[in-house]
Amino acid sequence: MATVIPTRWAQRERGPVKAATGQKKAASERPAQKRVGASAEPAAAAVETAEQSGVRSVQRALDILTLLTEDRPTVSIREIVEATGLAKTTVIRLVSTLEQSGLLWATSGGYMAGPGLWRWAHLAQSSWELPPETQRLMRELASKHRETVNVYVARDIFRVCIAQQESPQPLRHVVHVGDELPLWAGASAKVLLRDASEAMLARIARSSPYGAGHVKRLREWIDEAATQGYAVSHGERDEGLSAVAAPIVGHSGTVVAALGLSGPTLRFTESRITEFAADLKRVARHISDRGFDHPLGTSH
Repeated sequence: MATVIPTRWAQRERGPVKAATGQKKAASERPAQKRVGASAEPAAAAVETAEQSGVRSVQRALDILTLLTEDRPTVSIREIVEATGLAKTTVIRLVSTLEQSGLLWATSGGYMAGPGLWRWAHLAQSSWELPPETQRLMRELASKHRETVNVYVARDIFRVCIAQQESPQPLRHVVHVGDELPLWAGASAKVLLRDASEAMLARIARSSPYGAGHVKRLREWIDEAATQGYAVSHGERDEGLSAVAAPIVGHSGTVVAALGLSGPTLRFTESRITEFAADLKRVARHISDRGFDHPLGTSH
């Protein structure tokens, strides 16, 4: 990044040609002092540029790791270049660093997730895994109603799936644990946003396809969900997909998670929604009474 030096630092002061020795000395010292300032500004800019470069490198490395999925367990240098738009030399340097750190592992078919990720995976699992009783209750809900059961928590303007029990039916709704979904629609979103600030609602509305004006609809949904004790959605985010969700409340009385059932709209009739809501509220209340906590419990 080019550094522009202010003109006042670049100008030299010249005294009269015929001057006393002391005046000459003073005149010669003043520019020297200003040159100190001139060298300090580029130095500070260089530090800032180095910090920005470091952050950019970290983001690029993370972008490479996110290319690895269940459907694509390995990725080649060429695929990374095509996906990120980075220069091949930059990709090779980043991949080499990730490999040295154990976060990537070279194979004949490309690069796969490295063994160094196991420690992080174990830490994440121990931090986020739900208690056995909660998992049992989710399995019972999925078995009884034959629809997918999810638990979501809010993270900024997104909701994150932290647990799932899939429906046993061939046609079912599946969200991978760890997936982020928007908060501008959906039954779980309406429940999670009960205690959200006006500033947060405004940000979420702006992130939606409907723009800032969507905040009015969000407030209506949130109020309705708070009154009923549960929320319902039909095709708000994905056409043909419906969901019902109930709030899980933390020790402070705020909503910390949403317990939901989701599946094809054709199976979410009014009578079934009533059944879903009753069971979701009962189970969510039980989880709340036993104590539910998670790393993002203070998001709002």
